[in-house]
Amino acid sequence: MKKILKITLLIILGFTAFIALYLLAAFGLSEIPTPEEPTTDRTVDIYILTNGVHTDVVVPLIHEQIDWRKEVKFENTVSKDTTAKLVAFGWGDKGFYLNTPTWDDLKFSTALKAAFALSTSAIHATFYKQLKESPSCKRIRISKDQYARIITYIRDSFKTDANGNTINIKTNANYGETDAFYEANRRYNLFYTCNTWANNALKACGQKACLWTPMDKPIFNLY
Repeated sequence: MKKILKITLLIILGFTAFIALYLLAAFGLSEIPTPEEPTTDRTVDIYILTNGVHTDVVVPLIHEQIDWRKEVKFENTVSKDTTAKLVAFGWGDKGFYLNTPTWDDLKFSTALKAAFALSTSAIHATFYKQLKESPSCKRIRISKDQYARIITYIRDSFKTDANGNTINIKTNANYGETDAFYEANRRYNLFYTCNTWANNALKACGQKACLWTPMDKPIFNLY
């Protein structure tokens, strides 16, 4: 019995130490910024957008460098509205996206799978006609070269079929009438979250970002 109690105590202490170290890293590394890349050619407007928990990266729907309508199609949305000018991309755990429309719907099994990379991931694409800058929506002006890099970053996040096409997830779990889900690469976990993905997108195009963060607020504090 004493041996069992000792093992149990060690497990509890180990788990507590892990959580403490994780939180220390999450808050500490989030406060260390990576520098913005200097450029004089700021001709492309992108945005970062948060719902208070999750960060999306928003880019022009149509640009001379890419037409995103070939990657994410209007026909996959409920409204099939073709008047959008912008498209937001968010990456995250597939179970969270499809099975947790509100925090009240969150199941322990979903959270466990997400935390320990036991589930697959998805990209959430949302069309917008326009966005207004606010504390939860920040505009960032970048160069064409920088935009080319974020294009590559986003495209590499999609899982594709044998013909190189994005894979639409057929679901009724849409958040609205102008969004759709797609299969994605990598797996969500405690160290690579939806906000880590967005933070890395900013790094990819030479913008201000956190050294590492699993949260949205530190990213927006930089802007």
